[in-house]
Amino acid sequence: MDELEKLRQDKMNNLMSPKVKIDVSDANFDNEVLEQSKKVPVVVDFWAPWCMPCLMLAPIMEKLAKEYNGKFILAKLNVDENMYNSQRFGISGIPAVKMFKDGNVVDEFVGALPEPSVREWLDKNL
Repeated sequence: MDELEKLRQDKMNNLMSPKVKIDVSDANFDNEVLEQSKKVPVVVDFWAPWCMPCLMLAPIMEKLAKEYNGKFILAKLNVDENMYNSQRFGISGIPAVKMFKDGNVVDEFVGALPEPSVREWLDKNL
């Protein structure tokens, strides 16, 4: 397969695969999280780049988002850059993870949980 064909195939795969991870901000939160959660659950990871537990949790969340293949969308919100929604949803400790369905928070956890605990939390709420 030549390079151009490989790029075309990769592009098609990305277009056809479900959206599993997005970065959100105060500007697009309502549309990307609240509105999307009316179609598919959206799990928001409230994090910051200086937060070591956040950096430990991130690869677990991303791995599970890919593994669950569209059963939920993982949305990442940097609390340092997006104070409005951090305050709006009462974020006082990070990482904070909230699941939204039909525009509302249905469950949440705070702290870096191990993968089996995150998986159990997802399975309980999806």
